[in-house]
Amino acid sequence: MKKYDLKNRDLYLNKLKVFQDTEPVKVVTGIRRCGKSSLLKLMVNYLLESGVHEEQIIEMNFESYVYRKMNADDFYHHVSQLIIPHQKMYLFFDELQRITGWEDVVNSFRVDFNCDIYITGSNAYLLSSQYSTYLSGRYVEIKMLPLSFQEFIDFHGFTIKETINALGNKKRYVYDSKGDRYELNELFQAYMRYGGMPGIVDVGLEQERVLTLLDGIYSTVIVRDILERETLKSQRKITDSVLLRKIIMFLADNIGSNISISKIGNVLMDEGLLEKERKTKPSHHTVQAYVNALLEAYFFYEIKRFDIKGKEYLRTLGKFYIVDIGLRNYLLGYRNRDTGHVLENIVYFELLKRGYDIAVGKINQLEIDFIATKADEKLYVQVTESMISESVRKRELTPLEKVNDNYEKIILSLDNETMSYNGIKLYNIMDWLIE
Repeated sequence: MKKYDLKNRDLYLNKLKVFQDTEPVKVVTGIRRCGKSSLLKLMVNYLLESGVHEEQIIEMNFESYVYRKMNADDFYHHVSQLIIPHQKMYLFFDELQRITGWEDVVNSFRVDFNCDIYITGSNAYLLSSQYSTYLSGRYVEIKMLPLSFQEFIDFHGFTIKETINALGNKKRYVYDSKGDRYELNELFQAYMRYGGMPGIVDVGLEQERVLTLLDGIYSTVIVRDILERETLKSQRKITDSVLLRKIIMFLADNIGSNISISKIGNVLMDEGLLEKERKTKPSHHTVQAYVNALLEAYFFYEIKRFDIKGKEYLRTLGKFYIVDIGLRNYLLGYRNRDTGHVLENIVYFELLKRGYDIAVGKINQLEIDFIATKADEKLYVQVTESMISESVRKRELTPLEKVNDNYEKIILSLDNETMSYNGIKLYNIMDWLIE
């Protein structure tokens, strides 16, 4: 077995290493093509480097034509034939949800063999309550996302170097493999345009090729993970591809905006986004089912509002963010008129990558973009394109100033200055993303 030649995703690989040789099944989830298969291969590399023999490793990718007719019984028989008695075995199963009844098989492996199991899936029903029951909670989920800005820089072969200018201020430049120098902002503009799908590295930062790649990802997610998905008893089957596309377009166009399910249906009808022959708006339950399918496919993420004074989550007017800003540009066309919401989208996923639980903050009638918490840490975050305007400064600062605790409060913008307003720190968003 040869080692795979792959870019590192240390953030996620380190999480797998922590749980190596422990009982829980390691489940890597995330949207298609975000790097889950490569992560399993990175773990295989690590095992080989650690002295595990290649015959102890079993790999199966169920996207392969080889396994197209395999059922649960075949699956169990195939793996059991490869098990070496009295040896620790490492089992890697990619896109396992394609095998009906896989839950029983994986549970049997766990019981019958001395093995360490790693699986991936591109839909959240992989971890439905049905599966949780089979494993009785004996699994750990590794949530994978497209490339962060720092990973985007690394994957494309750039390195960042700091210099000190004549005024004593730090200045960051980016260098490619040939030694050519670029402004950090040039790469950030590319990231905001093309997004962070790892496959972009293979096609290069060229618009037509990137759009072709993103079209393939979009089509695969919509067809395989939504329109052709396995129908669980508790879930409604998604059948109306036109309605699905309209909801996707609406959510993509309204990232970072307060949205309710009923509002989606109303807007689709009021703005004539549905066919004229459709006489009634889709029901609340229909829209909710379609939105849930998009969340389960990791295409969009929903964030709830939290009342800071009342200390409770609110049921109304959550926000949605798209998993990759490149996919949004593929859907809507590239434009720079809503940069603030694009920056919000990027910051939201960076906070997720850093391990925070995130909510939108509500204090009186004002709003804080993100309350990010983990363990005993809390961070209040505002995101805006620029703080130069006095009216914008007031809008962004006022909600933070009304929070009466001592946790860190920051504002992220494209401005180059780092400064503080009464303890509230302003950072350049690019610097914050690569810290």
